[in-house]
Amino acid sequence: MHFLLNYSNIVLMMIIATMLPYIQIILSIILITAILLQQSDSGIGGALGGGDGGGLYHTRRGFEKFLFITTIVTSILFAVSAFVVILIK
Repeated sequence: MHFLLNYSNIVLMMIIATMLPYIQIILSIILITAILLQQSDSGIGGALGGGDGGGLYHTRRGFEKFLFITTIVTSILFAVSAFVVILIK
């Protein structure tokens, strides 16, 4: 029984190691898309240190909130998958 348990763990790790690169590719595509679709109100002035007064709180609603939460969840999943790769190898 002990051999069977170890063998099943090895097979599971092999399956995870095989699938993980594909999972990371999908997660990275979702993450890049979610980041690029988010609106930025700062414009070029914010990139150069300027701004339009800033300091205003902006409430995310609808699709913008969905993109924000998707970005956070996807980035956490991507970081966890990268950590799993380190542990497997």
